[in-house]
Amino acid sequence: MRSARMWIAFVIALLLTAAPAAALDLDEAKQQGLVGEQTDGYVGAVDPSPSDEVKALVAEVNQKRRASYREIAQKTGTSVETVAALAAQKLVERAPAGAWLGDKGTWYQ
Repeated sequence: MRSARMWIAFVIALLLTAAPAAALDLDEAKQQGLVGEQTDGYVGAVDPSPSDEVKALVAEVNQKRRASYREIAQKTGTSVETVAALAAQKLVERAPAGAWLGDKGTWYQ
């Protein structure tokens, strides 16, 4: 079980270093306070009425994460939710000071 968790953490770390190819990239959107990491392992728009560009970025990032989480879950024999939860924990821990974090629709810095 420990080696599976280590493998999951390693793969998640690799996946998190890859930024999506879009006009507005994830790091830029985070720095501008447009999007933040959520405690479910996905990103979300901080503003309740985001621009179409932010909506598209969030959808793209989450689609890629969902696919990656599914692949990791299949390889490790665990659930997608477990992989997403582990990824969320790592993302929240690594978030820089002042980053937006979301939990069930509530955003905080």
